[in-house]
Amino acid sequence: MPKERPLWRGPAFRLCLLSAALFLCLQLGMRRSWCPEEKPRAPAGRAPPPARGTEEQPGAAAAGRRRVTYVRSGRRGSAAPGCCPLQPPGGRRRKTVRWHIELQPWASPTPSLNYEALRFLKYISTSQISCEHMNLNSLKGYAETAKKPWSICLDERFSLIHRIRSNQCRLYSLGLGNDDNQFEISMANSGCEVHRFDPSIKSAHIQEGRHLWYHRLSIDWRDPNPAIAAHKLHSNTKKLGTILNEFGHQKIDVLKADVESAEWKILENLILEDVVEQIGQLVFEVHIHWPGFEVSGNDSTVVRYWYSLLRELELKDFRLFHTYKDLSKPQMFLKKEAFNASSCYTLSWVNTRWK
Repeated sequence: MPKERPLWRGPAFRLCLLSAALFLCLQLGMRRSWCPEEKPRAPAGRAPPPARGTEEQPGAAAAGRRRVTYVRSGRRGSAAPGCCPLQPPGGRRRKTVRWHIELQPWASPTPSLNYEALRFLKYISTSQISCEHMNLNSLKGYAETAKKPWSICLDERFSLIHRIRSNQCRLYSLGLGNDDNQFEISMANSGCEVHRFDPSIKSAHIQEGRHLWYHRLSIDWRDPNPAIAAHKLHSNTKKLGTILNEFGHQKIDVLKADVESAEWKILENLILEDVVEQIGQLVFEVHIHWPGFEVSGNDSTVVRYWYSLLRELELKDFRLFHTYKDLSKPQMFLKKEAFNASSCYTLSWVNTRWK
């Protein structure tokens, strides 16, 4: 009589055993992936140890963690404390960035330069909100020698006049070697903290008086990429949002810009990154004799893009309160003498939600 084989030596039993082991391994793997291991908690009453590389220096206060820079004073050989303590990179939470603006519908059933130009020129020539007090004569230390009327709204219903009186206002001025700085000097004499960004100055930072700083920086619509050789030549070029983070500034009461046709792309960057929401009033010189830097397309497409940018400002609760048509400049519109347009306008907006 043949001898019976034990049950545990049968192939069916081995297959069942192997399946059970495989099922157990799968269960353990799923449990580890769905239930991460908790970190041990610090004992009650004791602060957790600082993370590696972030140890506090002995005796350093919490407010002293920022790196403070020093700028060269207007007087030779004297150093003054820096205006702007630099923030560590990545210290502020970034907002979601949009990649393009929403283009407005065409002004006519078919794309037409004539219709687009008339719509755009009417838009920039029509005030959206009234402002009774735009004259700086009432400000302390004002001298009326500015070559251009840089209009700001000083009505009591907006906060700028109150921040000027309490010496809490801040002005950013973007320029490219422009000698007309009387507006900045007047605002500084009125007690505003004024920062003028001009890549043509010789020193990195210069302080004149108590409230006026010059920075050898150019504001652009993108930060340079150090991995690209051509961008190394523009290491002093940064986005306005990057400057605000580095200087530790949360708000700008007035942003004045005369950047010679770079204004359209800079304005687009401010809108897409929501930096414009940190600004109380905008005073921009816009140039319309050509499309501007890195603005492409045929003429009707360009004007539609300009118009869409300004409508984006309106959606952000900015209202146009003053327009200055510069008749001293060539009367050109996209390289044509047309539409009775000047090649240069100065536009002033107020943020109606600004506190």
